[in-house]
Amino acid sequence: MELTFERVFASPSLDGPTPRKAKLSPDGRWLTLLRNRANDRERYDLWGFDRESGEWSMLVDSKKLGSGRELSEDEKMQRERARVGSLKGIIDYQWTADGTGLLVPIDGDIYLARPGGEVQRLTDTEESELNPALSETGRYLSFVRDRQLWIGEVGQTAEPVTPKEGADIRWGEAEFVAQEEMDRLAGYWWSPDDKRIAVERFDESGVGIVTRAAIGATGTRVYEQRYPVAGSANVLVDLYVMNPDGTERVKVDLGADPDIYLARVNWAPDGSALYVQRVNRDQTVIDVLKVDPATGTSSVLFAEHAAVEDYWVNVTNNYKWLDDGSLIWWSERDGYGHLYRYAKGKWTQLTKGEWVVTDLVGIDQQAGRIFIRATKDSVLAPQVYALPLAGGKPERLTDLEFSNAATMDRKGQTLLVTRSNDTTPPQSYLADQKGQRIAWIEENRLDGSHPYAPFVASHRPTQYGTLSAEDGTPLHWEMVTPELEPGKRYPVYFYHYGGPHAQVVSKGWDGALRQAIVDKGYIWFAIDNRGSANRGVKFEQPIYHAMGGVEVRDQKVGAEYLKSLPFVDPGKIAISGWSYGGYMTLKQLQAEPGLYAAGIAGAPVTKWELYDTFYTERYMGTPQKDGEAYVGSSALPDATKLSDPLLLVHGMADDNVVFENSTALIAELQGANVPFEMMLYPGYTHRVSGEKISPHFYNTVFRFLAAHGVTPPE
Repeated sequence: MELTFERVFASPSLDGPTPRKAKLSPDGRWLTLLRNRANDRERYDLWGFDRESGEWSMLVDSKKLGSGRELSEDEKMQRERARVGSLKGIIDYQWTADGTGLLVPIDGDIYLARPGGEVQRLTDTEESELNPALSETGRYLSFVRDRQLWIGEVGQTAEPVTPKEGADIRWGEAEFVAQEEMDRLAGYWWSPDDKRIAVERFDESGVGIVTRAAIGATGTRVYEQRYPVAGSANVLVDLYVMNPDGTERVKVDLGADPDIYLARVNWAPDGSALYVQRVNRDQTVIDVLKVDPATGTSSVLFAEHAAVEDYWVNVTNNYKWLDDGSLIWWSERDGYGHLYRYAKGKWTQLTKGEWVVTDLVGIDQQAGRIFIRATKDSVLAPQVYALPLAGGKPERLTDLEFSNAATMDRKGQTLLVTRSNDTTPPQSYLADQKGQRIAWIEENRLDGSHPYAPFVASHRPTQYGTLSAEDGTPLHWEMVTPELEPGKRYPVYFYHYGGPHAQVVSKGWDGALRQAIVDKGYIWFAIDNRGSANRGVKFEQPIYHAMGGVEVRDQKVGAEYLKSLPFVDPGKIAISGWSYGGYMTLKQLQAEPGLYAAGIAGAPVTKWELYDTFYTERYMGTPQKDGEAYVGSSALPDATKLSDPLLLVHGMADDNVVFENSTALIAELQGANVPFEMMLYPGYTHRVSGEKISPHFYNTVFRFLAAHGVTPPE
């Protein structure tokens, strides 16, 4: 049976059930998760597995409780930045400290659910409650509303505990670049004993305004968005510590330089100190500050510097403060991302080798064991390992036949493992500290009842290999081919991303989309260039002040390899990418006219001066200091060199890669009478997707390719 794009994006998902946010209750009795519906793959409800009875039950039905009312613009944008903008129903939840209830936000309001019992509504307002959270002991409920932090005892009326200071001052929120680029959505942090709370305050009055026209199908809404483009002013960030009622507020000393980033905030396990990660504007140093919460005074505990010259420091969540006052810390100081222990001013390296720790999964402090996800055995199929807290040889806990990931409960007692491979959609299970499976969370077997069952017979295997870059660096590639007929040559759908902090080539399950493309008679191909993630500093560093250079040359290596294959039609290699990948499409077509048959550029950055400070300056410096690098990396100066067929695609309400990136390119091409094609999506942001929109996009792409002769053999 041929797999269509319409079926790929319809419900039920061909990946099978895709649980999210699996968590263990504090007492270990309940396993809870968000499960999507068979008839609506993007709507999630809260389910629980009672480990005593062995039974699953729906704890919160999002349709019964949800109002369906429109979310606030702040929450919509925050969901976009968390890449969950398309999801409906319940997108997150939190256990109470005593394990008797769960805090569940739905449609801008907050509920408290009791496993097996009633659901209590905690808020009922027209405004959205942003970033709701329970305090560490569960006594207080906190949330952000109308630029203020509100706190109240659970079940009682919450009150604002920070002042209202106008449209440009926000309390308890994370600023745009923290949400979009730092993986930090929170702007307040409870102490372990609930006696204090640390609260961010930021002033965005100095940040430039981008007039963002969210062009929809029936009208246009104009937003005056504070967007800090590269080289411009950021928000001014302050941090305060206060009591839960807002009294005894003290300002944290973040240093003399106001032009810094507030990257991470954590309390010591006993609440005696606050630890703040401060990143300099150049992103070459992370200072870890130790703060006295009573006075706000701070001192630099240690500084993490860039691993090599012409490199940056990567902010991470792979660290943890231990009960004895020591710190487990992730660093690239030896050229690869590894774990270290910092205790009493001394460092001990815990992991070592030409591989990368991608995740600090958990720590059992009592047993003295650390659990990690790492590329020790394969960068294409990461595994979960355990090692002594004092350091030592990692012990692999997962199956090499799968790409694995895991999370753990707070005490590091139980593993929640998710695994997949090319022929196995994601499976998840509970495991003990030895990696032995205790129970399936979702076995997701590809049996006759699985949604993908009708297409299993035509599923084509993925092939893997390596090629050498110009300096000899191995580059990993993957390929899926149709059933090849002797003497015939096939077109290639050459997918790429190419940017930092991402990896495309993987031995995990990649969904049905590429199989649908292969079913149409195309070869799927991808290669990870230098600059992409999980290969160490030397592999990532070459893009520094040179975006759109080494990545383009490495992708060319993939194209030349394809042209050497007897079953590939060398005149029918089409390239396609989104966001950084869209930018790469433009740079590849400009660098090598005629090398590719056509290109699809989705939501491309065309001029790095239009992108945000934290991301762009990390790799490019500033336009003021490094202007030549910006000119060389721009896709606009050589726009008129685009002679191959181009399809430009963009969401017309994009708040990340703003639409001006595409309009600037459009003006250049039109002004030089350069032909191109275009598909715009009114009302869509950086995420142009959905049950109807996604098939529309891919059908548009393949009509475009067919119109330019990039078609399968007869």
